[in-house]
Amino acid sequence: MALKLKEAADDTKIVQLVTHSAHQIWLAGLGAFAKAQSEGTKLFDSLVKEGEALQSRAGKAANTQIAQISKSAGGTLDKLEQVFEARVSKSLNKLGVPTYGDIQALSKQVNQLNASVQELLKSEKQAKRAPRSAKSGKEASPHA
Repeated sequence: MALKLKEAADDTKIVQLVTHSAHQIWLAGLGAFAKAQSEGTKLFDSLVKEGEALQSRAGKAANTQIAQISKSAGGTLDKLEQVFEARVSKSLNKLGVPTYGDIQALSKQVNQLNASVQELLKSEKQAKRAPRSAKSGKEASPHA
């Protein structure tokens, strides 16, 4: 019986220790909750500010990258356009299609020829009028 009392006393001690330990854990949890609640808004605000700063830096870096890519892509597109135009022009020349320069040169020649024809017509009209006025002048002088 004495042994049972001793075991019971040990069990009571263990139960007390476990109860005390559980209570300490509970109090630590409440303390952590209270601390997180009081400092949580400060921490949250701090995290928001850091996030905004990071987003701003990331946006600037992204814009820089986009600008660089646009520059290199623009140069590449210009080169591609030049190659395409050259190949199309070469193909059209093989088919006998005149180029813009050919048409401009022909247009200039047509304008020059037109001006020459107009000059010839003018001088021809003047030449036809001159002999008539000379003939009419000769007939008028014998009567005088």
